[in-house]
Amino acid sequence: MLELIVSKKNKNKQIALVENGKLVEIYDEEDDINKNEGNIYLGVVKDILPGMQAAFLDIGTEKNSFIHLKDILPQQDQKDTKNLKPQEEDIKKVVKPNDVLLVQVKKDSNAQKGARISTHISLAGRLVVLMPNTDIITISQKIENEAERKRLLEIAKSVLPKNTGVVIRTSASKKSKEEIEKDINLLLTKWEKIKLDASNSKTVPKLIFKTPSIVEKIIIDLSDKKIEKIIFDSKDEYQNISKMLEEYGISNTTKLELDEKLEIFDLYEIDKQIEKMGARKIWLNCGGFITIDPTEALTAIDVNTGKYMGNNSLEDTVYKVNYEATIEIAKQLRLRDIGGIIIIDYIDMLNEENKDKIEKLLKQELKNDRAKTQVEGFTKLDLMEMTRKHICSHKD
Repeated sequence: MLELIVSKKNKNKQIALVENGKLVEIYDEEDDINKNEGNIYLGVVKDILPGMQAAFLDIGTEKNSFIHLKDILPQQDQKDTKNLKPQEEDIKKVVKPNDVLLVQVKKDSNAQKGARISTHISLAGRLVVLMPNTDIITISQKIENEAERKRLLEIAKSVLPKNTGVVIRTSASKKSKEEIEKDINLLLTKWEKIKLDASNSKTVPKLIFKTPSIVEKIIIDLSDKKIEKIIFDSKDEYQNISKMLEEYGISNTTKLELDEKLEIFDLYEIDKQIEKMGARKIWLNCGGFITIDPTEALTAIDVNTGKYMGNNSLEDTVYKVNYEATIEIAKQLRLRDIGGIIIIDYIDMLNEENKDKIEKLLKQELKNDRAKTQVEGFTKLDLMEMTRKHICSHKD
């Protein structure tokens, strides 16, 4: 049973995703902190950097934003290596100072750098992510059935307007053509409004479209898994989400509860679960443990046998610890929203079959994660390499 708990105290909002009483995701959101990733702006070119084939734009935020040439030129399908053209344009011929561009923030700013932006706009819906001004159609790798992939591709081709692409999300699997077309049309309407607002704007720079809140993103991303209940302690949040559920046509499948007097984070002892979340060492049921050490460049995760001695061979003992560690690692990556490069130092296994099983298990467990993940496998040093994209950029 999936439940979403939304607690708003003054300007601070905490969002907890709970599965069968266990905390699986937790986020903090503050109204007075500018989180711009996903926002769409009218920006003005300030400086050209020929040596980097890039430019700086003023989009109205504290720092100027950075855009590379490849994010200005028409979007290319990176998988289509046969037709992939080298981008040899000179940026000085593509944009000039004071040019106005419609851009989307792809990576938020931090203390050292401004935001990374792109003219390649994407709008996320329940079943698809709309990509205007391109013909690229891609399907979520989590949809593995070839017949279903072919069906979804044909549906997308039949309903999309010219020069419009999509990413077909996992949630679209087994959905009818009518449902997918409805989702696409909803996003097309949103895109038309964005274009109209941009063309009618008399001021630059300007915010044209604000990305949905964390609560809205969770609901959209998990629409296929059905959040059975959302509990609020704020009437404003209750009303906002109620409208959003009606817009997406899922208001009948999710129960909303409002109790402004209830300390809703006392439910399922969520506060206690949050306290444990910050621990460096996490014990496994078998007696082994893992340690999680974030650094500037990557996150290192170490697996140890700890108190577990096992009853059979050393290889069996090691495999059991690594098996339990893999399940826990996938859980912790999601719970802590760990992003970037992740290196897992498993206990050495001599059996190649066991190594293959651990890699397959990791990939399987990561399917529960909303974030985009990529498992590269064991290196020559027997370290597991993988990457994960943050769900919320403000945790960078």
